[in-house]
Amino acid sequence: MEELDTTDTKILNLLQQNARLTNKQLALELQKSPTSIFERVRKLEEKKYIKRYVAILDAHRIERKLTAFTHVQLKEHSQTILMNFAKEVVKFHEVMECYHMTGAFDFFLKIAVKDMEAYHDFLMNKLSKLSDIGTLQSSFVMSEAKNETAYIL
Repeated sequence: MEELDTTDTKILNLLQQNARLTNKQLALELQKSPTSIFERVRKLEEKKYIKRYVAILDAHRIERKLTAFTHVQLKEHSQTILMNFAKEVVKFHEVMECYHMTGAFDFFLKIAVKDMEAYHDFLMNKLSKLSDIGTLQSSFVMSEAKNETAYIL
């Protein structure tokens, strides 16, 4: 982060809150020229500080009312098996996030589905069919106290 100056940090903070801000709006907020803001944003994108721009949807409105966090332990831990599992599991549209972890379990998955029936279907017809799965342990979200996508810079 040593490459970022105060203006870059402010741009990133503003875009994290509203990625639809135009260069002109950013320039007004930061009291800079639109051209200089355009160049700064382009450099932040090139340097991969900004990975992509997205719309964050309300999961309930799109009928993804059940969120499960599933720990996966594989039977074996060779590099090939770990890589193959990760490559296959990320193909499932229900899997929102996938992390290779340290500790008792190998992977941590965030899964979003319509309801418990859809989770059961996902588990039985997709996830459990992947080879080398040893143990699965799932926890279900009862309520959400915080869901933040912005990092404080």
